[in-house]
Amino acid sequence: MRRSLGLCAAFWAALLGVSFPAAAQGQARPNLVLREVVESMPRGERQEVQVLTATISPGQSTVFHTHRFPVTVHVLEGAFTLEMEGRETVTVPAGRSMVEPPNVRMTGHNRGAEEATRVVIFYVADPGTPFLDPIH
Repeated sequence: MRRSLGLCAAFWAALLGVSFPAAAQGQARPNLVLREVVESMPRGERQEVQVLTATISPGQSTVFHTHRFPVTVHVLEGAFTLEMEGRETVTVPAGRSMVEPPNVRMTGHNRGAEEATRVVIFYVADPGTPFLDPIH
């Protein structure tokens, strides 16, 4: 239990940009993957954290949707292409991350012909908030 609490603290510290003292030999140390200032985060006394994974097959797309709060996407394999209404299309390769803005209509794609795209998605919202709102 103590070890998982330490790993959890390290994960949050990395996400929040907190620096760590130099790691002793044999100790794990996180690497900063993405640091970005965002707006429209939940402001209540309690928030719900969701960590999701998704696999997008070659040529497959997500539903056209919005998010109520920012969503962080980290690409594990392949490349993730995000089309956002009124903004430039963004393609994120494996090993990189991006923050999807709230209240923007969007859809994600795997434009590759052979390789599946695997992503980890991190979402913080007011408890009970749906992860996405489909646009019909």
